Amino acid sequence: MTEPSPRAAKRIRVLTIDDSVVAQRLLAHIVSGHSDLELVGQGINGKQAIEMASELSPDVITMDIRMPILDGYEATRRIMAETPTPIVLVSAHEPCQVQGSFKALEAGAVTVLAKPTGPGSPAYQAAADELVTTLRAVAGLQLVTRRRSTTATPAPVRSAPRPRAGAEVIDLVAIGASTGGPAALGRILHDLPADLAVPILVVQHIADGFDEGLVKWLDTVTSLKVRMGKAGMRPAPGEVIVAPNGVHMGISRWQRITLVADEPIGSHRPAVSYMFQTVAEAYGRRALGVILTGIGRDGTDGLAKLHAAGGRVVAQDETSCVVYGMPKAAFEAGVTDEVVALDKVAGVITTTVAQGRDGP
Repeated sequence: MTEPSPRAAKRIRVLTIDDSVVAQRLLAHIVSGHSDLELVGQGINGKQAIEMASELSPDVITMDIRMPILDGYEATRRIMAETPTPIVLVSAHEPCQVQGSFKALEAGAVTVLAKPTGPGSPAYQAAADELVTTLRAVAGLQLVTRRRSTTATPAPVRSAPRPRAGAEVIDLVAIGASTGGPAALGRILHDLPADLAVPILVVQHIADGFDEGLVKWLDTVTSLKVRMGKAGMRPAPGEVIVAPNGVHMGISRWQRITLVADEPIGSHRPAVSYMFQTVAEAYGRRALGVILTGIGRDGTDGLAKLHAAGGRVVAQDETSCVVYGMPKAAFEAGVTDEVVALDKVAGVITTTVAQGRDGP
């Protein structure tokens, strides 16, 4: 089956910014291979990125981090302030670029991907497919509306919380996220109190090589302690455990972190659903699951088990999501108890954890 004619629908206008000629050619090759994408320009530094974003009004920008004249972080900050446009960071694994990528995510970029290797590499096709899927998912996002939504009046709760007989104490919070997740996680963890009485487990889909950078960055934005998950680790109250790439992370009935190299679930490893399933088995009613912005439906099957076990489930609302995929799938499956705006998630966590500890 051939792809639809470019005239059949409006094509997604893509601007690529990278100071590497090789990288530019590779990005052009990937974009040109899809009839619904159109390469409208290429720049080699952040200054050009700002100018071309204004002149060309692309639907989405791919942005490198380390560039001459003006780097990707500063370019992202300026573009988000002047001509808000979805920015997908396409960066290398060097430590300086990894940390710069998370600063750019904080400034408004929607996600970060590793630079694809050449067509001769076994990893090329998967990386190219991920890039194209991401460009399609984030192109044309209404970023001004989305950014304002996190400080506007709270969105109404669209599903009534289930009564929790006896206000059972919550002993664990589990959070799953994908595209747009790092910034959302940063916001939530920043707003949580340092004396949170329970540990938090996190599965965030992120490009290979960026998981350690995510842990280091999150540790700078919260008063909680953020650590990479290790097998046998016992999570402590006020501690955030993030899943490493390449393995599924869960928790045992003995409250120990488990890491298993089973097959990917829906192309993901770690998978959000795997974590939620183990949380359901180990904690049941004593767990709170949170599903955040992301492409696809990872998390829904695991949340169904947590919900059936009596655990509480909170989903991020559509308005504050970068991509309303994973929360939407959970909501439509009927496994959520509350749907709230991003800036209210920390409050819901804090209140739910306190319930049963401090009285009604």
